[in-house]
Amino acid sequence: MIEILQGDITRLDVDAIVNAANPSLLGGGGVDGAIHRAAGPQLREYNKTLGGCPPGEARLSPGFNLPARHVISTVGPVWHGGDQGEARILENAYRNSLELALANDIRTIAFPAISTGAYGYPREQAARIALRVMREYEPRFDRIIAVLHSKEDYDLYKRILEEIQGE
Repeated sequence: MIEILQGDITRLDVDAIVNAANPSLLGGGGVDGAIHRAAGPQLREYNKTLGGCPPGEARLSPGFNLPARHVISTVGPVWHGGDQGEARILENAYRNSLELALANDIRTIAFPAISTGAYGYPREQAARIALRVMREYEPRFDRIIAVLHSKEDYDLYKRILEEIQGE
């Protein structure tokens, strides 16, 4: 089942939350900074051992001080107008996060909106990609949750999910 929630992803008691990380995996702004603050300094120390993460790929870490047991860090694309493979990279960020979850027996997973903050990806296009990939994987998970910070993003995801489910 795909759920759309408005709130704080760091408070969810799930098998894994996904971090919209930068390639260093060592923390940053937005949701990345919030996850690192909530998980504690052990997340940064652990992630130093992972050697970074290229855009579109994903890495698994323990959840440390989070209610979530794991953090899956993925790097979305920086928006450059849409003609430099951004859609494929964003799709891969979601797909590789879900594949990594399956490989580690993760049955409940929560995602933020990847690449729509500082990376500038247009929100509606990003939401369509995210929800399309989530729908593809839906039967293989107990719960897939999109956690949006703003009411505007929450409403956008709800509308797009209804459209996709109607197709």
